[in-house]
Amino acid sequence: MPVSFLFLVMIQTIVLLTASNIFMTIAWYGHLRNETIPIWKAIIISWGIALFEYMLMVPANRIGYQNGMTGFQLKMTQEVITLVVFSIFAVFYLKEPFHWRYLVSFVLLLGAVYFMFKK
Repeated sequence: MPVSFLFLVMIQTIVLLTASNIFMTIAWYGHLRNETIPIWKAIIISWGIALFEYMLMVPANRIGYQNGMTGFQLKMTQEVITLVVFSIFAVFYLKEPFHWRYLVSFVLLLGAVYFMFKK
């Protein structure tokens, strides 16, 4: 396959994984600031939001896998995206501080991604 096609498939996979992770983060953590909602309602709402996560995650993984990404590469890519999406969510929505040690941890994870994709 031409390199340009593989690049487009990788971008498509990353975009779908990113959108999926936005839904996932909202489903899993969006209710934390609203303690007045009963837990059973939070669960039902979260499952409703998670449906959209799955509708994006499944095709993302299928597209990536069918076009040469391994399961390990897909999972590692998804985890890095999850951390980036969650970091933005935690700082801007949960109003939590971003510490330097988080950045160091992310750099180490990016090293893991580098070695995962290295031929």
